[in-house]
Amino acid sequence: MKRLRNIMFAGTGSDVGKSVIAAAFCRIFRQDGYSPAPFKAQNMALNSFATPEGLEIGRAQAAQAEAAGIACHTDMNPILLKPQSDHTSQVVLNGVPIGNRDAYSYFRGEGKDYLRREACEAFDRLALRYNPIVMEGAGSISELNLRERDIVNLPMARHADADVILVGDIDRGGVFASLYGSVMLQTPEDRQRIKGIIVNKFRGDLRLFDDGRRMIEEICQVPVLGVVSYLEDVGVEDEDSVVLDKKQRNAKEGKTNVAVVKIRHLSNFTDFKAIEQDPRLNVYYTTDRDQLLKADIIILPGSKSTIDDLRHLRNEGVEATIKEARQRGKTILGICGGYQMMGKGIDDPRQTEGEAIHIDGMGLLPVTTVMGEKKVTCQTEFSLIEGSERMRGYEIHQGISTPTDNSYSPLTKKADGETEGCFVDSHCMGTYLHGCLDNPAFVDFLLGQKQSGGFDYAKYKEEHYDRLADHVRKHVDMAKVYEILKR
Repeated sequence: MKRLRNIMFAGTGSDVGKSVIAAAFCRIFRQDGYSPAPFKAQNMALNSFATPEGLEIGRAQAAQAEAAGIACHTDMNPILLKPQSDHTSQVVLNGVPIGNRDAYSYFRGEGKDYLRREACEAFDRLALRYNPIVMEGAGSISELNLRERDIVNLPMARHADADVILVGDIDRGGVFASLYGSVMLQTPEDRQRIKGIIVNKFRGDLRLFDDGRRMIEEICQVPVLGVVSYLEDVGVEDEDSVVLDKKQRNAKEGKTNVAVVKIRHLSNFTDFKAIEQDPRLNVYYTTDRDQLLKADIIILPGSKSTIDDLRHLRNEGVEATIKEARQRGKTILGICGGYQMMGKGIDDPRQTEGEAIHIDGMGLLPVTTVMGEKKVTCQTEFSLIEGSERMRGYEIHQGISTPTDNSYSPLTKKADGETEGCFVDSHCMGTYLHGCLDNPAFVDFLLGQKQSGGFDYAKYKEEHYDRLADHVRKHVDMAKVYEILKR
């Protein structure tokens, strides 16, 4: 089969749907007999994943690899920035943290040449193993003040000699201006690299946009390859927690209500994607006192700034509400940073998360946590202490939690025999295992139910990758896409 040129999906801005479109094309190319792989040189997200080698990448590229039917690898996302505050981020290079950087020094260009080389070398390794490489840009491609320091968008497309497809979001308005500006603000060389436009998230009768399509082609001098209608319930894991703002549902009668505490630095929010689809459950994100107390289960999620988030929950009265819910017999589950918060204290002697060195915990679990120098990242096979069914999850955490007294009991046992987590009773527990809720047996355990053949999340994802691919095929001129990529 003839090799295809590499393709980059660049955007007129953030949250225009680049990640989802890239995932769709990973599945389409796989269906059509190619061997695609995703690539994003630099990702900024708190939503990350552990590779089979025990290294860390952005969750969006892990999902795209899943759509392509391959194992994820750090070469797919060599640089990951994990925001810790409004001004600083942890820099993860080739899956390993290399320190914290403030935004000013990072985006000024200090060390950028080194990072650019690392990103290009990762791409080159990936391109030797797969074809085509489905690349994703970041944010807007027309940020003129960042052009000289950009290592994600057009400079990376030039390195890969990739054809660029520009994605615009019509749902937010201003699509004509954003597309035209994005094209015209490029250098003449980069403008020639933009081979097509996809108008994304259209609502209504597509025929009503026929004139708009012709107008875009006329002013941009770039063909519109497709107008993709808005797809509800995409089923593909989101890259950015901004989507949680659209999920502010409330408690409902007739279902088990699960409240996820919406902390400020919430990480790995895809931990809850599976239970959002479980017909038995109503999952919502909140810090509202009444909505927390109406929940049957409260989950404290992971955090990139655990001490700061715990302090904020305490100051806002949310901690007191969680403790009151515990007294009322509600089930409280902590995952990763949430597990640490539920313990008796957190120490950060190296100030890996910020200036604070110690904070008292909620005191719901008999453990204390010390933030270590080395981050733990690994995929994990485990079972419940009181069960035998094997399940899968992954760990990404800086802290190590240890028992404080003899009342401690573990929650899970790993495949290597090591115990993990903390279990007080069936209504109070914590774990470091992200993805634990993807396992039906764990959800049944949390609900206090015997094996019920619960929601099959793996099957759900595969069906939705196919559904997404079918949707994009319907709205995009794939014959034209292949004509571009076979030149």
